[in-house]
Amino acid sequence: MEFSAQQIAQLLNGTVEGDKNALVNNLSKIEEGLPKTLSFLSNPKYTPYIYTTDASIVIVNNSLVLDKPIKSTCTLIRVDNAYESFAKLLAMYHEVKGSKTGIEQPSFIHQTAKLGTDCYIGAFAYIGQNVQIGNNVKIYPNVYVGDNCTIGDNTCIYPGVKIYHECKIGGHCTIHSNTVIGSDGFGFAPNSQGEAFAKVPQIGNVIIEDQVEIGSNSSIDRATMGSTILRKGVKLDNLVQIAHNVEVGENTVIAGLTGVAGSTKVGKNCMIAAQVGIVGHIKIADGVKIAGQSGIGNSIEKEGDIVQGSPAFSIGDYKRSYVLFRSLPKLNDRINDLTKKLNSK
Repeated sequence: MEFSAQQIAQLLNGTVEGDKNALVNNLSKIEEGLPKTLSFLSNPKYTPYIYTTDASIVIVNNSLVLDKPIKSTCTLIRVDNAYESFAKLLAMYHEVKGSKTGIEQPSFIHQTAKLGTDCYIGAFAYIGQNVQIGNNVKIYPNVYVGDNCTIGDNTCIYPGVKIYHECKIGGHCTIHSNTVIGSDGFGFAPNSQGEAFAKVPQIGNVIIEDQVEIGSNSSIDRATMGSTILRKGVKLDNLVQIAHNVEVGENTVIAGLTGVAGSTKVGKNCMIAAQVGIVGHIKIADGVKIAGQSGIGNSIEKEGDIVQGSPAFSIGDYKRSYVLFRSLPKLNDRINDLTKKLNSK
């Protein structure tokens, strides 16, 4: 499928600078641009490539000032925000590429399950008893959806995802391959002698609200009682562990290899970097930012706080402390020199 510069500009409310009839049928990075591909430039670091790229069309910011002519084979589309506009095109492209519908065989759909219109059910998928699936939902091969689950409109479940019984998935969500939703929380009680652990039944569920995206190989544990909740707009990276009865607030983002222990409440609009460990039964205030590899052992009550370290504390204090830490060998040498001088007197 081909698109002209004029058609793309109309979609983005942009202005064509060059050949409005230039055609593209694929996408490329600006530094790797090939003829008949569409690219974009938003990061100033890549500006030199605008003069050498072979891409046929490049989306650029209105504010871009050219120091010299670009190739005659390259047409520009000027927009207010090139990155945002390119992301919009990628979303459209993704929607077209993933526009599958219908039910592939072999697959199992329980007779009590209800499917909306224009759904796609891939081969070897399992849809359990009383499952409710909305309109335009895509469930790829080898997905398991347990009994009494609900999945909202326009949600996409990629191959190998396992959704245990009673869980609720909102609309416009994306769940990537091999993620597990609703597995048992880590609940064990020692016996009176302290010699063995008895499993505490996990009878709650997981609730995922609208517009949530979960990366591959993540695990969202079901609650002991009640619900583990990911609020609207939450984004989780790959390999994230959310324990039982955790609640993650709206529009919070969590990077890979982070673990949140049981019953912790994370506020909205938080940003949690990679490899962060958060203990259980604490609260993280709204808007908090946590630097990578930090260890959070206590509640963070100040909204918008930025913390780093293990145990974590205010990032300003952390940076000052780190300067001193790096200077410790020199300080130790000075102390030793002073000690020798004092002892020699």
